[in-house]
Amino acid sequence: MQIKIGQYDYSECWDGVFYKKLSDYPYITEWEKQTVLDFEKYEASNGRTCDIEADSDILNEIDNYRCRYNGRYRVSPPDKITECTACPKYKGCLTDLVCHTSPLENAVQILECGNLLSPVRARKMSAAQLREESRNAANDPEDYFDYIMFAWGNCQAGDRLVMERNLGRFPDEKDLSVCFTPGVRFFFRYKDLIMHPDAVFEGVLPLKVKNEVVLKDWVYTIVAPSSYREVLAPHVPDELSQKVHFIDNDCTDIWAWSEKVYEYAHKLGR
Repeated sequence: MQIKIGQYDYSECWDGVFYKKLSDYPYITEWEKQTVLDFEKYEASNGRTCDIEADSDILNEIDNYRCRYNGRYRVSPPDKITECTACPKYKGCLTDLVCHTSPLENAVQILECGNLLSPVRARKMSAAQLREESRNAANDPEDYFDYIMFAWGNCQAGDRLVMERNLGRFPDEKDLSVCFTPGVRFFFRYKDLIMHPDAVFEGVLPLKVKNEVVLKDWVYTIVAPSSYREVLAPHVPDELSQKVHFIDNDCTDIWAWSEKVYEYAHKLGR
């Protein structure tokens, strides 16, 4: 695996390369150094080495931070991370909540079993089989499929992935606006979910959790479009009935929906 630190549009892992964008290049924050080392540590735990490609000053900053990192010191994320500034309103990722987004049919199954499951468990396929699927466009390694992935609460990436899975291709501008179909969002408080015994920090995502997350123990709220109520509501178990909310999708595109659904979830905690 490679880690390339530079001036990208956003941070992402694609085809064996972690493209790490800095919020104020060429300066690297303590949080950003931690995420680079989290990625390196996760990859090492799965038998993969990492080469870091960056300016010498950045490499020195990371190397000087290793002693503190190896001493198990962890810094909390800033209230807003500005590595990605694509969202029109926030211009960054807000870090109080994380979410997992699923299509409606998957959300029904999730509510019926009461757990979020890793792809291996949810689809009852081996990691080797899942890796070979065409939908693995990023060429993720097998171990990635043992985890439930989480994005920051105001991020549109989960809904974008739902659209991609439904379409069988990368969505275009029309797909993400007039033809946009939201997923169901399962929200968690970041400060709570990091305490999950199987939570892992791998540097790219806020966190991921191995195997399963029991909703009644961890979920903060579940938000779906009002148009899904008739299909989804009959499958909500009693212990989650107060945590499922339906709101109107009167938004013009994926960005507006992401803002609305995050703000709704955020206000529930006030």
